[in-house]
Amino acid sequence: MAIQAIAVQSEAEDDIPIDRLAAQAMSVDEALAILEQVLQPQRLNDLQQMVFCRSWLGQGYEEIAVELGYGDGYIREVGSQLWMTVSKAIGEKVTKKNVHAALRRYHQEQHLQNSLPHSLAYGALVDSHVDYPPDELEFPSGTVPLNSRFYIERPPIEEQVFREVGKPGSLIRIRAPRQMGKSSLMHRIIAYTKQEGFQMATLNLQRADRTVFDSLDRFLRWLCANVSQQLGLVPAMDEYWSKDTGSKMSCTLYFQQYVLKAIDGALVLAIDEVNRIFEYPDLAADFLPLLRSWYEDASEYELWQKLRLVVVHATEVYIPLNLNQSPFNVGLPIKLPELTLAQVQDLALRHHLSWASGESGEQHLQPLLDLIGGHPYLVRLALYSLGRQEMTLEQLLEEAPTPAGIYSEHLRQQLNLLQQDQALAIALKRVLTDEASHIEPITAYKLESLGLIRLHGDRVTPSRKLYQIYLQNELLAASTE
Repeated sequence: MAIQAIAVQSEAEDDIPIDRLAAQAMSVDEALAILEQVLQPQRLNDLQQMVFCRSWLGQGYEEIAVELGYGDGYIREVGSQLWMTVSKAIGEKVTKKNVHAALRRYHQEQHLQNSLPHSLAYGALVDSHVDYPPDELEFPSGTVPLNSRFYIERPPIEEQVFREVGKPGSLIRIRAPRQMGKSSLMHRIIAYTKQEGFQMATLNLQRADRTVFDSLDRFLRWLCANVSQQLGLVPAMDEYWSKDTGSKMSCTLYFQQYVLKAIDGALVLAIDEVNRIFEYPDLAADFLPLLRSWYEDASEYELWQKLRLVVVHATEVYIPLNLNQSPFNVGLPIKLPELTLAQVQDLALRHHLSWASGESGEQHLQPLLDLIGGHPYLVRLALYSLGRQEMTLEQLLEEAPTPAGIYSEHLRQQLNLLQQDQALAIALKRVLTDEASHIEPITAYKLESLGLIRLHGDRVTPSRKLYQIYLQNELLAASTE
């Protein structure tokens, strides 16, 4: 992964001037490449890489923290752990102030000057000079671990959400179809807020029993019980619940008079898979405006400024809500985009695919993107298979939309979901045969949440060629039987 040069705008008081000759002799890309090689099999995560690169170019921790949207203390801790790790790896004490000289000495002692040309990018260096066992690769499944080098940031999203969650009474809305990285981003928000010393409670609505959604009262008590237990509080709903005031007011008083008063500092409440509640229109019509009212209370009451909300969902809300009561038109909206060609190329190099570097690498990767787009899960599954040398790119592309390809299980899951809902299957058939099809809004939102279609105003198109080829064969063939 080539690291772009970062302009040094100022030097913090806690830094001495960098060795300009050393900086000219060794670029930040080369320094990072050497460091990554030294640390094998350990790898730097994205944040450690950014701290190292900015430190190499002379930026102070305070400046780095501002640019990346983190707290100053957190960046200092990341830096401290980084220099300890580097010190252990090269057998010499390394600090932010002496990193140029220390790494240059190590570089010279290892006689690498002739084998590391200055023009060599990080990704190509890793692939050309190091042998990696296939088992080191990470099979894509579920949330990407916090320390995984296979998590690709999508600037400026991470910076935006870290900055926003630090604001009193904030609300962040993360939306994307299935397996696009919503939960992975949410977990990074959680990790960041924990580092900042915030209290944290997370709810995944897919893990709630069906009976939880039977009534508003039962759902809100479930919410309060889970939040209380995660904060180490004894659930005390009976002391605040009253039939006379109603469930919504009882829940609000529970948070206001018990939860928020019992904690020091901020509380981040992250709710994942919110789209499940869309399946219960009456419940959603009461609960979603409640979230909106808590967000608005923060503008009037200091106590409610402690609460920061993170709402994660797969599609737009498709139930009628008053605009002034919806939580989906306030706060910071984050719609996760697909990976770009440059990001896919970066990820390919992290899978040690040397042929993916440079302009020729882009040309090799383009047919893959034409087939699957920049869908993170589909991209990672392809690169994992290629990295393990299980097949060539040509074989992968040929077999991908068939039952024999690497996506067979994923495609069957999509097909099963359609077969369980004939309305969705019929609507998608129309889209597959006529890209300009207009379909009923709720059906469109459901298909979008599955990642099968894209909405362009009042037009609907298949989301990617992979689905179009496979589902045309399966759905249209089934309709002719």
